[in-house]
Amino acid sequence: MPLVMGIDVGTQGARVIVCDELGHVVTTASTTFSDAVRVHNLPDGWFEQEPQEWWYAVRSCLREVTAGLPKLGWTPDDVIAVAVDSTSGTILPVDKQGRALRPAIMYNDSRAEAEALECNSAGGELVRKLGCRFGSSFGLPKILWLKRHEPQVWERSRWVIHAADYIVGKLTGQFGVSDYSNALKTGYDLAELGWPRFISDALDIDIEKLPRVVRPGEAVGYITAECSVETGLSRRTLVTAGVSDGTAGFLASGASEVGDWNSTLGTTLVLRGISEELLRDPQGRVYCHRHPDGWWLPGGASNVGGECLSKLFADADLPSMDDAVSKLIPSRLSCYPLMRRGERFPFVQADAGGFFPNVAGDGAELYAACLEGVAYVERWCYEVMQELGAPVGDTIYSTGGGTRSVVWTAIRASVLNKRICKPAVTESAMGSAITAASQTLYRCVSEAVRAMVKYDSTIDPDDSLVAHYEEGYREFRKQCGLRGLGTCCSEYTNRRRSDRG
Repeated sequence: MPLVMGIDVGTQGARVIVCDELGHVVTTASTTFSDAVRVHNLPDGWFEQEPQEWWYAVRSCLREVTAGLPKLGWTPDDVIAVAVDSTSGTILPVDKQGRALRPAIMYNDSRAEAEALECNSAGGELVRKLGCRFGSSFGLPKILWLKRHEPQVWERSRWVIHAADYIVGKLTGQFGVSDYSNALKTGYDLAELGWPRFISDALDIDIEKLPRVVRPGEAVGYITAECSVETGLSRRTLVTAGVSDGTAGFLASGASEVGDWNSTLGTTLVLRGISEELLRDPQGRVYCHRHPDGWWLPGGASNVGGECLSKLFADADLPSMDDAVSKLIPSRLSCYPLMRRGERFPFVQADAGGFFPNVAGDGAELYAACLEGVAYVERWCYEVMQELGAPVGDTIYSTGGGTRSVVWTAIRASVLNKRICKPAVTESAMGSAITAASQTLYRCVSEAVRAMVKYDSTIDPDDSLVAHYEEGYREFRKQCGLRGLGTCCSEYTNRRRSDRG
């Protein structure tokens, strides 16, 4: 049985997963970056990493898995394909040999705020077409910043590529190739599948310096002789185009058809699903990647999530709190557990603040209200997606640290009135392995997802709770409206004046 491999290069380290065509994990390896990866003494809001450290970490993982395969009854020749994912929005200038000309400017670097505004102005037609505004986290504003502020680097650059592209280049010797998942934030037109003319005409960026873009899963090249010696990989192994880390995580969730959605519940709540049509949101809450099979991947992210638990219950024994909550639900309390200023989904409001019930005792009631509050926000988010035209099916594929809480998952299932499935392997590297299999072992990504994703647990709505949570959700939305959350400023101001009158 052939094997496939996924490589994930994150902010803190690298991970490799090798699995068979049915998704059974054969072996894994991971390592954290050394301190040398980070560039120090940068201005506030600037973040850079040394890309060679990415390669050292990936190479270490590859040596570990290839050395271990014979002990498991396999050989490196059995790995027929590999794909790579990494952070979207990170950019790196390289010369024609693929040598980095400066440290990578990371996805969370905010130096290019002025350039982002200029990209939105120059690329207005693309913004309107795709419904996705450029921000300082995007690649294109960073490239414009590089061209203007470091012209000597710009002139020496053969390509400006993404983090995943660099690793693909180290594997294949092909540095000028990217995938359209990573290229979205560099201004690639996902509708027309090409670089739009405003990049060269209005921004004066030479498009020849941007990578050639192919579909995720498409062949890029084979492992080079040099890489084979360095890593132990077989020269027979094909390297395919990958996806961004977020898209890889989505594929690993098990979502595979139009109407399938993934909720990732970590510090914040991130939603992504599959839609037949491109969603355009005038409020800028939602933007779309393109699914490798040609559909669209609308997504949005709330500032609400598990952060409320880490801050309000930092010293608590959460499993014990879960046991206590199971006897308290439904709590009949309203809570918008936002721990920071500002919200981005299900509404955009820079001055939004959370609200919490005034309860005493051992904290169990507040804990229950927070779990339910996040679930109410999640339901609101899905209602927004439906209002924008996206279908939402009866099953939500859920990942993230929040899924470790069985009671929280049960609350969410009943609030949403949908089945929640938790995949057994949730790492982005698994999504990359699926991408590697999508056009080698299978006909498409969706077929690979259906064959390779296994589930750890499935929780159905509790009929005895659904009706209670219907009432609780209506009260939650009412309380949000009274506080101006999700309401335009003029409506909120008029209501306040009416209340005082």
